[in-house]
Amino acid sequence: MIELTLRSKETLAAWSFLLPGFVGFCVFVFGAVIVSLILSFLQWDMLTQPRFVGLQNYATLFTKDKTFGLVLKNTIIFVLGTVPTRVILGLVFALILVRKIPLRVFFRAAVFFPVIVPTVAAAMVFRWIFNADFGLLNDFLYNLGVSNLPRWLSEPRWALIAIVILSVWKDVGFSTVLFMAGLEGIPSSLYEAAQLDGANSWKRFVYITMPLLSPTTFFVIVINVISSFQVFDQAYVLTGGGPGNATNTIVYYIYSNAFQWFKMGYASAIAWVLFGIIFLATLVQFRYQKKWVYYE
Repeated sequence: MIELTLRSKETLAAWSFLLPGFVGFCVFVFGAVIVSLILSFLQWDMLTQPRFVGLQNYATLFTKDKTFGLVLKNTIIFVLGTVPTRVILGLVFALILVRKIPLRVFFRAAVFFPVIVPTVAAAMVFRWIFNADFGLLNDFLYNLGVSNLPRWLSEPRWALIAIVILSVWKDVGFSTVLFMAGLEGIPSSLYEAAQLDGANSWKRFVYITMPLLSPTTFFVIVINVISSFQVFDQAYVLTGGGPGNATNTIVYYIYSNAFQWFKMGYASAIAWVLFGIIFLATLVQFRYQKKWVYYE
């Protein structure tokens, strides 16, 4: 009887701690998802009465909206530019920072510091760095002898590259930390045995590090793909989606439809299409991870 009472108290205490977070999730996350799904079948400008239009929002999106094709293209280019760069640089930094090098703690902090910097603040600083006339980047390129300096934020071909550079700088530290955790979990005895067998550094990396690090690599890729598809802050602050929609992404397009043009139903439809794209991309990664990810 005493044991049952104690378990009941522990259960009650656990639920009392979980309940606020669970209620918040149901109201602000799950509830918002359901509302957005309902809105995607409506036409609503937040001022007049909502009107049911069925699949018209989705039909317009795929058949008449040429801008959506452009923002989808921009988003895919951004994903292809940022994800491999973050993964490769994160792995390189992790391989360096797990070693006992001088000032290792300082360099670890320096690599991770951009992650905790607010994106808006970082974008404001990079607006100055990318300034075509007196920015630090063009000044550096000029000193290297580059004559035709790019106008980073005012030329369509350079604006998206500028956002990629900012995003890589901002988030590569997160990938580095994950890779460092994965590397530190690999037993050192495997490297010692391989070295005694005559394996050089490259062979130890290829046949020990990469296979045992593959679960971490897979996780890093999935997380980066999901976050890259949702890019918004960088484009909003750095370029405002311009010039000429060159940096307009799917999430920025959702924001424009919802809070600038008050097309809440259409914006919700775009959001659910984005969910489908991310879901399919993640599903494909999980489908093919069995061919290169080793969990033993």
